[in-house]
Amino acid sequence: MKLKQREKAFLLLADGSCFEGTSIGSKGTSGGEICFNTGMTGYQEVYTDPSYFGQIIVNTNAHIGNYGAVDVEQESDRPKINGLVVSEYSEIHSRHDGESTLDEYLSNHGIVGIANLDTRKIVKHIRSKGAMNAIISSEYQEIEQLKSELAKVPSMDHLELSSRVTTAEPYLMNEGAEFKVAVLDIGVKKSILSNMVDRGCELKVFPAKSTFEEMKSYNPDGYFISNGPGDPAAMPYAVETVKQILQQDKPMFGICLGHQIIALANGVSTFKMHHGHRGLNHPVKNIISGLSEVTSQNHGFAVNREEVEASDTLELTHINLNDHTVAGIRVKGKPVFSVQHHPEASPGPHDSRYLFDDFIQLIKKHRKS
Repeated sequence: MKLKQREKAFLLLADGSCFEGTSIGSKGTSGGEICFNTGMTGYQEVYTDPSYFGQIIVNTNAHIGNYGAVDVEQESDRPKINGLVVSEYSEIHSRHDGESTLDEYLSNHGIVGIANLDTRKIVKHIRSKGAMNAIISSEYQEIEQLKSELAKVPSMDHLELSSRVTTAEPYLMNEGAEFKVAVLDIGVKKSILSNMVDRGCELKVFPAKSTFEEMKSYNPDGYFISNGPGDPAAMPYAVETVKQILQQDKPMFGICLGHQIIALANGVSTFKMHHGHRGLNHPVKNIISGLSEVTSQNHGFAVNREEVEASDTLELTHINLNDHTVAGIRVKGKPVFSVQHHPEASPGPHDSRYLFDDFIQLIKKHRKS
């Protein structure tokens, strides 16, 4: 196989740090908030997770692309990242069912990337300085040109993005199944939906800006508020919908952005983290059971722990053992709970998949009552 001739590419960070590497994926210029993912595998699931919309991903694993790309492993219809930064980039793949190389996959979807960088140095820089905007370009080489393009990239703070990744129209999944769940799609992953389908749920997936009345008309047994991208504080429409769901006393489950929206609906604020949690190896303690779990996470915002502990309506259920941030809550006196991590874990460990079972048990209990 003849290897592709690579052009120069540049990565410029908002603090002025500049790195020269080689172009991968699509030729062009693209910017977004730079962050890193610590997963050793599952790069395609990461790139197609809608929660990463508007971000440039740095893979901490040194070798990326070695098992190619397969359409069935996508978490949405296409990659949602704005750019990719890797160390060693594999031109070929050895996986027998790989449908394309990662380079072909990225190029076909217009994703701009850069390789042959010291990603360890870049990750240590982000951990020290915090998440910031960045730009990748295989078009521009002059620093002033790069700075001009970087200036056009919006800040993730106060940025509403769910309406850009949600479904355009409501749709049904697993019609005729035992339990009816209304899903507010603010950036949902396919594997989250499949976990509920596997547990006997019929799902009606609603666009992000659906009203409570629209969701209620489906007459669901429970409600699910999905993961997604952007700043939860910039989503008053979703907060209002969740407030009205809370008044119904029906089971509700939230994941990641959905968890943050449930907190906001209960009067607890959220904040932008220094550099977020993104990877497959984050330890979380379940305070209720006393057990710890290794979890998959992807978020740059978090729920205010002091406000949760002072709240009359919320109870802390899970904490992140790395930095003691809120990893789970439940609403006192209501069948409502949420977690900051991704229990479907695609990719990642399956320690937290019991949370889907807990949601089904709440639905069953509510039906009996």
